[in-house]
Amino acid sequence: MFNNISEVKTALAGQQYIATDEIATVIFLAEKLGKPVLVEGPAGVGKTELGKAWAAMAQRELIRLQCYEGLDETKALYEWEYAKQMLYTQLLRDKLQDVLRDTHTLAQAADKLAAEEDVFFSTRFLLPRPLLRAILSEKPVALLIDEIDRADAEFEAFLLEVLSDFQISVPELGTLKAKHMPFVILTSNNTRELSEALKRRCLYLFVDYPTSESELRIVKLKVPDLAPQLAQQAVELVQRLRKLDLKKHPSVSETIDWARALVMLNSKSLDPKVLETTLSVLLKHEHDIQRAQRIVGEFNVRDEDDDEDRGASDVRRIRPARK
Repeated sequence: MFNNISEVKTALAGQQYIATDEIATVIFLAEKLGKPVLVEGPAGVGKTELGKAWAAMAQRELIRLQCYEGLDETKALYEWEYAKQMLYTQLLRDKLQDVLRDTHTLAQAADKLAAEEDVFFSTRFLLPRPLLRAILSEKPVALLIDEIDRADAEFEAFLLEVLSDFQISVPELGTLKAKHMPFVILTSNNTRELSEALKRRCLYLFVDYPTSESELRIVKLKVPDLAPQLAQQAVELVQRLRKLDLKKHPSVSETIDWARALVMLNSKSLDPKVLETTLSVLLKHEHDIQRAQRIVGEFNVRDEDDDEDRGASDVRRIRPARK
């Protein structure tokens, strides 16, 4: 679909996703090689958004599987619609009696009924979940397996057949192969180590927090109503907060939320009151907020400093205290 990496970057930018050269290269290679992509990185840096942007730029339906502890095949692959099977059994009761009329023993009746079981264990009664939907889709789709690290290791092992051969085994129906190979992207917040077998089947991509310049571009793109100078100040503060020893650092999505909040509040500058009342948009733990408030005070003092003295003094101020 794309002839070079630049076209991928341009297409992702068209979906309001600012991609680095590394991201664009991995996406380009994944499409050419037909390989899934495993994207790891801190929460909120745009891993899921990458999957959405990839699907949108390829004009494919996005099928999403949100992983969690305890996720099993019935929620990810398929379920038999037992209620529907029972309803059909009731409606076809007279017909079943006709089928079994010539039998004289239970064994004969069971054998006769077994010969008809394909009727009740067919795709007619199969309720496809995200993985099977992606496999059976009549059109090429993009499959997003989100936060695979939240799923159990057993489910991760189950995925290996899907990711290597793009097929699924259903005991009653046999092996179902993908009609079209889906784009597959898996995301992980790195809360646990994934297996080597899974990684071997994927191209690997690590997405970290963006640089100050990249994050400013993202904010300007996502929140165009925010004044440029205010956007610059907001990104600068977020970058400083990420250097602190916090329980949870502000994500890119939270930076965007904060920028939108500043627009909603019609803020003209990051004055002490605005910072104090909106820090909770960025930080979600009271301990982190208290710790960040020290930086907030220094941040405002810094705004009054001479430009010439800013660089070195700021670095000293934002350095986390030694434990």
